[in-house]
Amino acid sequence: MKTRILLFVLMLTGVVSYAQQDAQFTQYMYNTINVNPGYAGSRGVMSIFGLHRTQWVGLDGAPTTNAFSLNTPINNSNVGIGVSFINDKIGPTNENNISVDVSYTVPMNEEYKLSFGLKASGNLFNLNSADLNPQDPGDDHLQDVSNKFTPGIGAGVYLHGGNFYAGVSVPNFIRTENYNDNDYSVRQREINYYFITGYVFDITPDLKFKPALLSKVVAGAPLQVDVSGNFLLYEKLTLGVAYRWSAAVSAMAGFQITDGLFIGYGYDHETTNLRRYNSGSHEIFLRFELFRNHDRITTPRFF
Repeated sequence: MKTRILLFVLMLTGVVSYAQQDAQFTQYMYNTINVNPGYAGSRGVMSIFGLHRTQWVGLDGAPTTNAFSLNTPINNSNVGIGVSFINDKIGPTNENNISVDVSYTVPMNEEYKLSFGLKASGNLFNLNSADLNPQDPGDDHLQDVSNKFTPGIGAGVYLHGGNFYAGVSVPNFIRTENYNDNDYSVRQREINYYFITGYVFDITPDLKFKPALLSKVVAGAPLQVDVSGNFLLYEKLTLGVAYRWSAAVSAMAGFQITDGLFIGYGYDHETTNLRRYNSGSHEIFLRFELFRNHDRITTPRFF
């Protein structure tokens, strides 16, 4: 019984530790500040973002993620700031992460800017062994973990302007181990390296196409690559598809309700053997922007 319980924990938290590590988002192009602090303030307005993701629906203990962020430029300066909160529940584990981002932007020319960002974060990890319904509650291998705190420090560089953006980042340079009983290491977090890029093609005055790419490198795990393509129609409706290499295919949709309010939805269908045990993943988000200044955002680049 102990072996079955440990395998269950390792399966759920191990999948995230190596295949996912940081919280995973299909619509990463709208939530870039989660992985790159250089993004803070880059849209030129105060941007408030909220997201809910339910992964692998129908699989007990599957990940559920809630994310919230706010970022804004500081008036009359090249500084941007942001704050982010992520809650990630996976099986018997529950993590809360809060981070503060600061960026400094250097104009490269009339069109492009280069932003340098720093991220400081704190993570609280909880493991409730009772959620596993163990046969032997006193098993020494099944110890609760309550609000274990680990700090983080990260950095990123983000080039943006016109119809193009690209960035490289490491959200956390500190390797951590949240649960270790000398025999088993669960929820071991390695360093994640990110590269993100995208471009907006003006096909017609009423139709734009934006391909985007996010790649992630984690020690001990295969290279993860997300490729997506979104069409923007009449500066209102967004429709697209995405592919996560050897993992999932996705459909995405969004609608610009007002100049400052945008809502989006994404659905993932697994392409791995895990598809036999779940009915896919759902993701919905809302972005609200304040003090919108059309002179500062010259193109509806939707990133």
